[in-house]
Amino acid sequence: MIFIVVKFTIRPERSGEWLDLVQDFTRATREEPGNLFYEWSRSVDNPHQFVLVEAFEDAAAGEAHVNSEHFKTAMAWMPGLIASTPEIVNVEVPGRGWSAMAELSPRD
Repeated sequence: MIFIVVKFTIRPERSGEWLDLVQDFTRATREEPGNLFYEWSRSVDNPHQFVLVEAFEDAAAGEAHVNSEHFKTAMAWMPGLIASTPEIVNVEVPGRGWSAMAELSPRD
């Protein structure tokens, strides 16, 4: 599995609309055959920073993603909204998605 985390810092005057603006891109990515998950969160420390957690089945699925029309379209308009170059972690890990945390479970 290709596991990716990206921090996007958005221009303050545009951060309020970021999640609406990436909605079509997010939907299209989630519909890709090799996408396992694609989830946005807002930073609790910086209201203008969004964290994207995503995973793809393998390198071929990741390559298909970056070659997709919706990816290319997003890369064309995103530079006008970001305040800095996004930071990324991109690693290959065993498995095919989330696992249960062994150290914690709900009480009865």
